[in-house]
Amino acid sequence: MAKVTLLAHTPNPEKTVAAAAKLCYSSSTIDSLMENLTQEKAGEFVQMLAQMGHESPVEHVSFTFGIEGVSRSLLAQITRHRIASYSVQSQRYVREKDFQFVTPPEIAADPKAHALFKEAMDNAIASYNALADLLKEKHTHTLMEQGIPEKEARRQAEKMAIEDARYVLPNACDTQMIVTMNARSLYNFFHHRCCNRAQWEIREVAKQMFQLVYEVAPMLFVSAGPSCVNGPCPEGRMSCGRMEEMRREYARLKEAAAK
Repeated sequence: MAKVTLLAHTPNPEKTVAAAAKLCYSSSTIDSLMENLTQEKAGEFVQMLAQMGHESPVEHVSFTFGIEGVSRSLLAQITRHRIASYSVQSQRYVREKDFQFVTPPEIAADPKAHALFKEAMDNAIASYNALADLLKEKHTHTLMEQGIPEKEARRQAEKMAIEDARYVLPNACDTQMIVTMNARSLYNFFHHRCCNRAQWEIREVAKQMFQLVYEVAPMLFVSAGPSCVNGPCPEGRMSCGRMEEMRREYARLKEAAAK
């Protein structure tokens, strides 16, 4: 199951954004930007920016998340958000011994589908381990023939083996990553991935990320979330038709995060 942790963020994020906005719209100097900048005044600046649609100042604050218990399928989706930084556990350097995998809820809810899925995962594990072992022995032998001592040959052979054996690993194979996004990128991310039409796994991750940032910077993210929370649904005929339900859900999330 996906778990998201907020590892770090820009200190005083709302005041940092307010300082950037203050510089844009006043004669303040760098030295005086933070003078008399209370939390209340910071909130007023953040609100002003939202009303004006001026989002560049919010790029000055960033949030770093640890994400675990997610699939390689999710990895392919989240990295489409290019204004971000990613560090992902490598399948080239880390051997997947009896790897864990993410089971879609619809498959888990159907006994026949779940049994078929589990069989496919077990076969993938067996194939991966067999390939890794076979290739490791092959590479070890070759490296030793080149004069490399056995211990070092086996170390090198392990990496050479698993970087090819990983080709049989499924999208369901779990992974973990660290992701950093600035607030403006998060607005875009939440706009697309909190939407009810987003795929279930990344929607759950986005929802957890939203709750975490709202706890530390509620004024900055008061209007964040799926686009239908604060305006019309942009999906047209593809709309899920659950706009009021989504608004109630995000009102509850904000209330829970504020406690």
